[in-house]
Amino acid sequence: MHAKVGINGGGRIGRIFVRCVYSNIKKGDNSVNVHAINDIAIDASYMAYLLKYDSTHGILDANVRAEGDYVLIDDIMKIKIVKEFEPSKLPWASLGVEYVIESTGRFTTMDKAKQHLEGGAKKVIISAPSADAPMFVMGVNHTEYKAQSMSVISNASCTTNCLAPLAKVINDSFTIVHGLMTTVHAMTATQLVVDGPSNKDWRGGRSACTSIVPSSTGAAVAVGKVIPALKGKLTGMAFRV
Repeated sequence: MHAKVGINGGGRIGRIFVRCVYSNIKKGDNSVNVHAINDIAIDASYMAYLLKYDSTHGILDANVRAEGDYVLIDDIMKIKIVKEFEPSKLPWASLGVEYVIESTGRFTTMDKAKQHLEGGAKKVIISAPSADAPMFVMGVNHTEYKAQSMSVISNASCTTNCLAPLAKVINDSFTIVHGLMTTVHAMTATQLVVDGPSNKDWRGGRSACTSIVPSSTGAAVAVGKVIPALKGKLTGMAFRV
């Protein structure tokens, strides 16, 4: 039996997750498969195109095609494409989905992410830091996960997954009194290609292609959640390059 996964949000994280699952299946690991992707902006044909061609990760070495509302990858993955605004209305149960990857960036709290359970999902993994959901980083605090009582969890952020293992090793070996972190982050989809107004701050409106843009990061706070001994001891900044 494999873990039957549905993805809410077919953006960067959602599509890379599909590629990772496909790569594992090709290697003989059938423990996970993707049964459905929900994305309000992408139909099956467009999803097949985006999965096949990626400007960052290259062309997927597979036969990717759309058939009706499905995307087929080498006939070993058959993914239903759904377009539903409200998570509570997603038919996860009828799609055979047990685990939901919440990767829209919009439903990151317990109450919002729990809506997936109303559609029949058993577990929800938020692909971003959460204000109130339990957060886990592999190699740091994953052994504290309680399958019976935790139906919604967060996998924290990419920066937290980079920082927390190193912070744990240093703290376990020497003890951290105070720490300052700097993350050099690739430009993201929320930035502008050319100069323009930003709702967040003036610097955020500068061209991502020609600027190193200082930004805030919640990674220091998130590390304090996965390593309670470091709560309040770390601060940091980010640079979008």
